[in-house]
Amino acid sequence: MTQSATPAPASLAAARDLLTRTPVFDGHNDLAWALREAIEDGTFTGDPARADIAAGIGFTHTDLPRLAAGGVGAQFWSVYVPAELQGEAAVVTTLEQIDLVRRLVAANPGSLELARTADDVEKIMAAGKIASLMGAEGGHSIASSLGVLRMLHALGVGYLTLTHNLNVGWADSGTDEPDAGGLTDFGREVVREMQRIGMLVDLSHTAPSTMSDALDVAAGPVIFSHSSARAVTDHPRNVPDAILERLAANGGIAMVTFVPAFVSEACREWGLAAAAEAERRGLDYRNLSARYDLADWVAANPEPTATLADVADHVEHVRAVAGIDHVGLGGDFDGTSRLPAGLTDVSSYPALFAELLDRGWSEADCARLASGNILRVLRAAEDVAAG
Repeated sequence: MTQSATPAPASLAAARDLLTRTPVFDGHNDLAWALREAIEDGTFTGDPARADIAAGIGFTHTDLPRLAAGGVGAQFWSVYVPAELQGEAAVVTTLEQIDLVRRLVAANPGSLELARTADDVEKIMAAGKIASLMGAEGGHSIASSLGVLRMLHALGVGYLTLTHNLNVGWADSGTDEPDAGGLTDFGREVVREMQRIGMLVDLSHTAPSTMSDALDVAAGPVIFSHSSARAVTDHPRNVPDAILERLAANGGIAMVTFVPAFVSEACREWGLAAAAEAERRGLDYRNLSARYDLADWVAANPEPTATLADVADHVEHVRAVAGIDHVGLGGDFDGTSRLPAGLTDVSSYPALFAELLDRGWSEADCARLASGNILRVLRAAEDVAAG
């Protein structure tokens, strides 16, 4: 049930204290692509790896001071590249994004440190730094090559999202027309190989048929790095209850995201209207850059505002259906132009935890949500690979 989006001061203080002891391990942040886009649109000049994230960046949702204020102790940094890139272009651009994340970490050794394993994460968080992992967002990044998949993992990529907004030939996206019918035989081979090498299988962005096929194949836990609950907001980027119910047996985790259209029905309906307008203009709304061509329509038709309480509703639904051990957070900061009121940047996590405390969540359950569950999943995936 939706509660107040303005937590009491005592709850906010309790949440901040909780996150000093059990920091947030977030599943998805697009800072690397936001920096690259800032170069392209002229917001920032020079090498994006030299962006002074230690001093604070006004044009992003993310920087080191705000991560510290938000109680973030570990982050999967997305090495996203647009799904419109294919083949060599997709692989090269993904490698450039990996290079960018690694150089950002190297440029900020007092605050960031690369991590590969659950033990690494715990050690780095205990040292007061942010454990930095990477996730590749879309199977187009491997160009249908298991060799590329293995090399991305060797470079530190901890998960692969099987699709982005478009199908990849061997896996269907939730926001494209059905093609493969879920996973093809090669798609199943990708899942098996990922689990063999200890790379997390990320089912965000995929069609329910792909989710189901992956769960049929998976020997270890899968993740949804940034998806919410479809029963609460009927968006194709969200996870149906039938899949959430299977997460307990699989041992996986659904990491609730903050994108307004995924957490608010009013925002979802606005998104449908925007997509219809894009189609009328001959634009592909799945192409994120095409949305800039709707600026005049957006000005005349403002997007409704989602709230922190909307996000908490999704967190509670995932807990109710999948179980407390199978829910986490994947904010998608810097991967969306708008955010819910109360969750405007990475410093906002304590407000969400305060809301949950006000709803009666125990500190132990909040600790599972913050990082305990994803650490368990990461460790279980390592065990499957070793065994």
